[in-house]
Amino acid sequence: MRPPFDFDAASALSKGRRSYQEDAVIADFSRGSEVGVAVLADGMGGHAAGDVASKIVVTEVFSELMFQRGDVDAFENKVTTHLFEAAMAANACLRDHVASYPETHGMGATLVATVIINRHLYWISIGDSPLFLFRDGELSQLNEDHSMAPQIDYMVKSGLLDKEEGQCHPDRNTLTSVLFGEDIPKIDCPADPAALQAGDILIVASDGLQFLTDEEIAQVLCASRGAQSAEIADRLLNRLREQNDPDLDNVSFSVVQLQDADDCKAQSEKSQLTGIRCVG
Repeated sequence: MRPPFDFDAASALSKGRRSYQEDAVIADFSRGSEVGVAVLADGMGGHAAGDVASKIVVTEVFSELMFQRGDVDAFENKVTTHLFEAAMAANACLRDHVASYPETHGMGATLVATVIINRHLYWISIGDSPLFLFRDGELSQLNEDHSMAPQIDYMVKSGLLDKEEGQCHPDRNTLTSVLFGEDIPKIDCPADPAALQAGDILIVASDGLQFLTDEEIAQVLCASRGAQSAEIADRLLNRLREQNDPDLDNVSFSVVQLQDADDCKAQSEKSQLTGIRCVG
């Protein structure tokens, strides 16, 4: 078995053009650790409800995963079970909070939680917060989108709507699944992990990042070859600000770069000597 990756991770939060922050994100990718964890939630329900919901979800899920990861082998054998149980515990916490504070009825949050262990990526996601993989110059979304957007895009592809109608459809961002203390209609938690490679970049994000197109995100990542994750995070935020969109939502994300330990020093030295350009 090959040794675990070295992680280079950074997280970012921005209110965008909103007056308050309803996103929450926390990550632990300690250098030399065999396990990396990132948890993100995008709250809903308005001020003093959505922000509380996202914090409840992130705190509950992250703390449970960190507690379980002590025995690495045992953790990996049941990691999908731990992800599912952590999400259900967070959902129960939301239910209890609403029962205690009825004025917060309707509060909820999306969830995307990732675990990297032994070069494998496991995740659970509920809602429309994307999990991106950037590999060999191409960006792909790994998790399901629990909103009306995929159905609307299918209608555009089928000729039932034109492209502009699809992009501006009022129901596009309507969620079809979310944590809100009740039964959860859709959960994306694959039993089989995704295999990771050295050089991969993962982005765990709220949907605010999708004010940039996939192509624009990929352009930033291509232009950032050799940069640290903190610099990539700054460049993504700057690119969002350059849009000058008055409707820019809250934005939160974690950028995680994966590198073989033996290659880290060589890559660092190389990046000081030459720029690496992504073509295509």
